[in-house]
Amino acid sequence: MNLNAKIARLGLAAATLLATTAPSFAANWVLPSAYPPANYHVENLNQFAKDVDAATKGELKITVHPNASLFKAPDIKRAVQTGQAQAGEVLLSLHENENPIFGLDVVPFLATSFDQSKKLWEASKPAIEQALDKQGLKLLYTTPWPPQGIFTKKDVNSVADLKGLKWRAYNVGTSRIAELVGAQPVTVQAAELPQALATGVVDGLMTSSATGVDSKIWESLTHYYDTQAWIPKNVIFVNKAAFEALDEATQKAVTDAAAAAETRGWALGAEKTAAYMETLKKNGMQVLEPSAELKSGLSEVGAKLTEDWSKKAGAEGQAILDAYKK
Repeated sequence: MNLNAKIARLGLAAATLLATTAPSFAANWVLPSAYPPANYHVENLNQFAKDVDAATKGELKITVHPNASLFKAPDIKRAVQTGQAQAGEVLLSLHENENPIFGLDVVPFLATSFDQSKKLWEASKPAIEQALDKQGLKLLYTTPWPPQGIFTKKDVNSVADLKGLKWRAYNVGTSRIAELVGAQPVTVQAAELPQALATGVVDGLMTSSATGVDSKIWESLTHYYDTQAWIPKNVIFVNKAAFEALDEATQKAVTDAAAAAETRGWALGAEKTAAYMETLKKNGMQVLEPSAELKSGLSEVGAKLTEDWSKKAGAEGQAILDAYKK
């Protein structure tokens, strides 16, 4: 652990105590994220923190810790639940093992455009909000990633061509895809991806163009197939006890800033997607449309994963799917 992380952790207990016992005084929150400072999710977090600072006239300051510098991606949610951090940002599907509802947005080919993804979010938000609430967390806002495509260093004309690849997995869904196509799943989180690519730990993956740019994926891989398989989302939440300790005006400042961040984040997701694709091309990546055979094979994988998800999620999950498909 680096010195800055140690200092930040040492200050967390004092900051939490201040937030929960003396809301009339200035409070300092930490908000860990797993993504690089230049990533638009982190830029949006920084603007959110600035908006809260301005609205509260400095009474609540939020410090964003990017690039998994404070907690690794899978540990952020637990850190907020236990009060080691007051707020946090996570890729929601990382926690599908806790509740199938958290993995809905990574079911392949269920929502393949930003409009569809927004509709899916609206259908699932009440259930997700309730699930987080039971875990001591208050949902603040969500921001989408660009659509997911396939990165490799070889031609991929069908699902069969994915067999044997060392496939980067970062959640239940991507691990299951590896199993279904005969690839070898290797768990690698975003902050560890550049090294995993450079050392050959992975040679195939499904991820966003944003993560491809963040990791300079063109230094290791050559092909990108724009499959638009799904649009995953990050959720930003706060420890309920820390939030409820704030006075009413400060709570409103936080929720107002969160609403603005959500609107801004969805716009950024769509805007950045085109820019990321151009960056991939400028750096020599072959950006390709999937063949009809590859699309067909991936659709079969998607149908299987939708069925699997529905069985796990039960009646609640089916109700969400029904609401989404109306």
